[in-house]
Amino acid sequence: MEKQVILNETQVDLTIRRLCYQLIETHNNFENTVLIGLQPRGIHVLSRLKEQLESILNHPIVCGNLDITFYRDDFRRREKPIIPSVTNIDFVIENKNVVLIDDVLHTGRTIRSGLDAIMTFGRPNKVELLVLIDRRFQRDLPIQSDYVGYTVDTLISEKVSVEWKATEGADQVFLFTKNEINE
Repeated sequence: MEKQVILNETQVDLTIRRLCYQLIETHNNFENTVLIGLQPRGIHVLSRLKEQLESILNHPIVCGNLDITFYRDDFRRREKPIIPSVTNIDFVIENKNVVLIDDVLHTGRTIRSGLDAIMTFGRPNKVELLVLIDRRFQRDLPIQSDYVGYTVDTLISEKVSVEWKATEGADQVFLFTKNEINE
């Protein structure tokens, strides 16, 4: 597998900051907006956004984490069981604007699961989607993000991986391509 850097640490930081200003443009002071990170990887994007937004706005932002394990369409089809993560939504989403957050938008199935899961908490006024990386042209479902950090066109054989300082030691995004050796 060949590894190519899509975004380095500085570019990730600039991208997160730009996304913050786009959110502020739309949601102003966030008095009627909540941010929800999809487990497991969207919570890292959420954490960085929350930190930057609170620094810019000088007040707390209401955030939560949502586990979608039991809403996945492949939940019962896997050989190894999926271990659920913690859902932490200790606020009311009824009539709120909800921004779902994930790291990579690929087929759209994770987001569909997130939409199903969020509806068990109430009926939001509006649901928007923010992703750090949008892999175009690979959708299985007609899902599109409202806020995109970076768009990358990939082949089916390629994989995008987002790494975070908190878990992998550095904030960066990689594209993995399979080396095909014809002998």
